[in-house]
Amino acid sequence: MRAVVQRVSQAHVTADADVVGRTGPGLLVYAAAAPDDGDADLAYIAEKVAHLRIFPDAEGKMNRSVIDVGGAVLLVSAFTVQADARKGRRPSFDASAAGELAEPLITKLVDAVRGYGVLVQTGRFAAHMHVESVNDGPICVLLDSRRTF
Repeated sequence: MRAVVQRVSQAHVTADADVVGRTGPGLLVYAAAAPDDGDADLAYIAEKVAHLRIFPDAEGKMNRSVIDVGGAVLLVSAFTVQADARKGRRPSFDASAAGELAEPLITKLVDAVRGYGVLVQTGRFAAHMHVESVNDGPICVLLDSRRTF
C-alpha cells in the first residue's frame, strides 16, 4: 500500500458536483492498494498517517502529529499512487489493485486511521473527483508499506 500525505490548512473533494469530504487543518492523504496488500500493509500506513510528526511544535520544529494538533484527515483513494513511470512516457498501473480488491482495503485503512481517534472523511471510491487543497508548508511525504522508497 502506498500513500501521499500532504499537510493542509484545508481541503475538499467533490464528486458529481457534490462535496463528499472535507477537512480544515490536517492531512490530505491519497492512498492506493496493491493486489497482494494485506492487513499488515494497511496497519503500517494507518499508523504512519496517524502518528507522522509533520506539524510544528511551539518552537517551529515538526514534532507533532495530526492527533497531537487535533486535526482531521481527508483520505482519497487514488489508484495512480501505485503508478510506475520508470519506463517510457505513459505510466503503468499494473501495481495497483483492481477495484474489487482495493475498495475493501481502502475502507479498512479509513477504519484503521479512525481507530486512532482521528476524524476521517473520504472521497467517493472509483468516482471521477476534483480535489482542492491548500498545502501547508508545502509538506508532502510518500509512504510505502513495502518500504521501496
